[in-house]
Amino acid sequence: MPKTPVVLLLSGSLRSGSSNEAVLRTAHAVAPEGIRTVRYAGLAALPHFNPDDDIDPLPAPVAELRAAIDAASALLICTPEYAGTLPGSFKNLLDWTVGGTEICDKPSAWVSAAAPGRGQGAEATLRTVLGYTGGAVVEEACVRVPVGRELIGADGVIADPGVQDRLREALRVLAAAAGA
Repeated sequence: MPKTPVVLLLSGSLRSGSSNEAVLRTAHAVAPEGIRTVRYAGLAALPHFNPDDDIDPLPAPVAELRAAIDAASALLICTPEYAGTLPGSFKNLLDWTVGGTEICDKPSAWVSAAAPGRGQGAEATLRTVLGYTGGAVVEEACVRVPVGRELIGADGVIADPGVQDRLREALRVLAAAAGA
């Protein structure tokens, strides 16, 4: 019996109620049958990256991050863009993955919730860092779904059927790339 693919959902935002979190909540809510999604919630707990600390035993939040990535079949990232690149806290998360092998060859994609004409700096940085970690970017699963605040319901989920369909398809493509 084939193993159920697990897609780890990584948000690059620390802001409560962010559109990036809404995208990942929605992906979690609409995941196709046979695909399990797990939302990573440890971004704020990660210590500042220091190569001197990237040794065993790892700081507990870093060990938890790496274990979550290792247990996943694929990664789906949704992050804002700040000052033309990734927010520092999310770049810090990615820095903690460089010394490990958990992302190596792992199907990875991102969803951009940015307004049209924005977000390319974050995407370029993600592509670069995932290249350093050996992540396998799945282009067909990288999508743009601009999310205005008006699309986010009180439950933090996006009810727009078009957005839901695009997220469902991104998850399907990632699961297929993971061999599911």
